[in-house]
Amino acid sequence: MATSAERAVRIVAGTAVLLTLALAVTVSRLWLVATALIGVNLIQSALTGFCPAEAILRRMGFDGAQAEGIRDAGDRDRKGDRR
Repeated sequence: MATSAERAVRIVAGTAVLLTLALAVTVSRLWLVATALIGVNLIQSALTGFCPAEAILRRMGFDGAQAEGIRDAGDRDRKGDRR
């Protein structure tokens, strides 16, 4: 099964949050700024639908078809075309 770009973004974001939190505890509290920026980017991508990390991962070859299929099914439900 190919990893979708959406799933890869979640893995990268989760890893980055945990890594920056560990660095904040062990190295410097300034790493919490990076943790906050990751959170801001997640909120921005949820509100606008644009995620820079997803665009980069798609260029790297992660398959987006799985995520697109889920969105298409949701569109059918909203339009009242339930099957």
